[in-house]
Amino acid sequence: QVQLVESGGGSVQAGASLRLSCAASRRTLSFSSYDMGWFRRAPGKEREFVAAISWGAGSTLFADSVKGRFIISRDNAKNTVSLQMNSLKGEDTAVYYCATPRQAYRRLRIGSPPATDDDTYWGQGTQVTVSS
Repeated sequence: QVQLVESGGGSVQAGASLRLSCAASRRTLSFSSYDMGWFRRAPGKEREFVAAISWGAGSTLFADSVKGRFIISRDNAKNTVSLQMNSLKGEDTAVYYCATPRQAYRRLRIGSPPATDDDTYWGQGTQVTVSS
């Protein structure tokens, strides 16, 4: 079982920045062999994709709602992935979850059908609250 532990959430004013981090436990292959990503779930809404960073080249992908404001990065030596969130808005308020595919060299499922527990490991989540 892979463990993903998020940190860095909190309560901030609109326009502020926060940095989330996710530490992954040891896996079958090296950390660099797995896509990593972030999802979020706002109150009363479905979980949605936020950002992903690929295994290998480290290509990044962002939801339109955060593009230009959020940056995702990974440190393969430390088995961590981070999400730098800038210019935060009230609509960014949510529980943020770190995620990774169960299998190496597989793309993190970000569209339809949605990622499930069968194909994805999830962290426990960290709360981000942005007040306007």
